[in-house]
Amino acid sequence: MSNKLREIEALGQAVWIDNLNRQLLDGGTLGELIEQDGISGVTSNPTIFEKGMGQSDRYDAAFREVAAETSDSQEIFEHLALSDVRDGADLLRPIFDETGGQDGYVSFELPASLAFDAEASIDTAQRLYTLIDRENVLIKLPGTEAGVEAFEELTVRGVNVNMTLLFAVERYREIADAYVRGLQRRVDAGEPIDRAASVASFFVSRVDTKVDAELERLGREDLRGRAAVANAKIAYADFQEIFSGDAWEPLHKAGGNVQRPLWASTSTKNPDYPDTLYVDELIGPDTVNTMPEATIEAARDHATPERTVDRDVDAARELVGELREIGVNFDDIVQRQLVDEGVDAFSKSYDSLLETLERKASELSAAAR
Repeated sequence: MSNKLREIEALGQAVWIDNLNRQLLDGGTLGELIEQDGISGVTSNPTIFEKGMGQSDRYDAAFREVAAETSDSQEIFEHLALSDVRDGADLLRPIFDETGGQDGYVSFELPASLAFDAEASIDTAQRLYTLIDRENVLIKLPGTEAGVEAFEELTVRGVNVNMTLLFAVERYREIADAYVRGLQRRVDAGEPIDRAASVASFFVSRVDTKVDAELERLGREDLRGRAAVANAKIAYADFQEIFSGDAWEPLHKAGGNVQRPLWASTSTKNPDYPDTLYVDELIGPDTVNTMPEATIEAARDHATPERTVDRDVDAARELVGELREIGVNFDDIVQRQLVDEGVDAFSKSYDSLLETLERKASELSAAAR
C-alpha cells in the first residue's frame, strides 16, 4: 500500500507530529512513526504535557524522585518535560545529522507569561536550551512584538527558535526579517550560521473558525473554509521572496538555512470540511506540517500529495481583499484577536498544568504515607 505521508515528504515538506509524551516514547510509537512514515520532528505545548502527565501513571516513578527534592511545580514540570524532550531529540538525531541540521527537531515552549517580556524570554530560552543540552531542539516563542525582539537576539546567540502563534502575514514578514538580521549579525561577528535553524509556525484552522463566524453573520457562507489556506499561501509567497534573490544569496553562500514556514493547527475544526483540508492545500518545498495523530492517520490514508502551496496565489490575495470589502475585520482577527486568544489559552493551559502537578504531587505523597 502507498503511504501518502512519504509522497508528501518527496515533495519537500517535512511532516512533524504535534504531540510529545512518555507513552509515545516508551511505547515505541514515535520510533515507528519516524521509521514508517518519515515523521521528522515533534512539537509540544502545555496542553499536551498536561494530558500526558495528569492522565497517565507513566510519570509516577520520575515524579516521586523529583518531588522528593522539590515541591515547586515549575521545577517538577521542567524535570519531567525536559526528559521527554531529550529522549525525543535523541530519537530524531539521525535525521538531524542526515539533513545537516535542517530537520529532526523537537520544540519546547516557553511559559506564556513571558510572551510580552523580551528580556525574560531571552534569559529563559537560553537557560532551557543549555539545560536540555541537545542541538536538535527549538525553543518556542510566541509571535508578539516582544517575541520578535527576543527571537533576533536568540538567533545571534545560537539558540534555535520556533516562532509560534503566527496568524498575520505582516507579522510573519517581521519574523523572517528578524531571522535574516540575526544571521547577518552572526556573520558580521565571525560566527558560523550553517547550524542555525528556525521555523515560523503559521496557524491555519483557527483563522477559518474566526472568519467563518463573521461570514455567517454577514450571510456569506459561500466564502467559508477558504480564508485560512489563502492566508497561508500569501505567507508562503512572502517566504519565497525573502529567502531568494540578491539579498539572501550572501547568507546562503555562508551556509545559512531558510526559516521554513510550519503549518500548525492543521486538524479541521469544522466536521463539514475534509479531514485533510489543511494538509492537501499547503504542500510544497521547504515547509513543515505538524499534525496531531488523527490527522497523521488520515493523511497517511487519503491525503492528495501534490504541490499546492504556491498554486492560485493571486486568487488567495483576491479572496482576502474580498473579505475586507464585505466587512470581515480580517486584519484585526489575524493581527490581534487570534494572537491574544492564543497567548491567553496557552497561559491558562500552563497554569492548569502546574495545578495538575501540584495535585498529583500531593496524591503521591499521601499514598506514600
